[in-house]
Amino acid sequence: MKRSIVFAALILFSLAHVWSQHISRDTVWVEKMVKNVDAGLPLIGSEAPSFNANSTNGKINFPADFGKNWKILFAHPRDFTPVCSSELLELAYEQDNFDRLGVKLLVLSYDDMKTHRSWKEALEAIEYRDRDRVNIKFPLVADENLAISEKYGMVPPGQKAGSNIRSVFFIDPENTVRAVVHYPNEVGRSTAELKRVLVALQTTYSQENVVTPANWQQGDDVMLKYISSSEREAFDKADSKLYQYSWFMTFRKSE
Repeated sequence: MKRSIVFAALILFSLAHVWSQHISRDTVWVEKMVKNVDAGLPLIGSEAPSFNANSTNGKINFPADFGKNWKILFAHPRDFTPVCSSELLELAYEQDNFDRLGVKLLVLSYDDMKTHRSWKEALEAIEYRDRDRVNIKFPLVADENLAISEKYGMVPPGQKAGSNIRSVFFIDPENTVRAVVHYPNEVGRSTAELKRVLVALQTTYSQENVVTPANWQQGDDVMLKYISSSEREAFDKADSKLYQYSWFMTFRKSE
């Protein structure tokens, strides 16, 4: 009997110890999350944090200087790194296309202005992938004290400064964060995907009740979040632009 009581007590003690470890870990995780939010981690739907900074195009007041345009804040850790160099050249080759889409590009790094200017000059001298040399028109912003990176939640507590400054923020004309994508240092970003996400965001922003399906490309049919009474009636018409794969998957033909 005594052995049974002792054995049961040991089991209860072990369970309590394990449970307390789980609580402790959960508490640490919650504290880290709160610290990140307090540091200004911008969530989708939140207002884009503002800042003043020096750039290769002069002083920047973001987002006020960019008006009612869409904005892409493209962050990287250091200048003269191979992956980031290829990314900036690809952005430069696409900057006219981004202009036509009504978006302003802003590139952020925690190197200083002297390094930014040297890197920009070096990039503009390269004939990348057998293409002509290209001028970089968008600003390269200096974030030497990491103040902007911290505002945008790219410096997690306990990690090496700069190791996570590989994010892209899509910001709409009302300066609301619409999408955030994080990348590791080892993987180069795709300008084609940046444009795809941008156009998808612009499409859903400008058209009520519209979302885009998987692998959506500009010009593809869109989906509806819900079906209104007038749209439900349109199903029976011969020229209806609506079709379904199931009652919960309604498409509308591209206009």
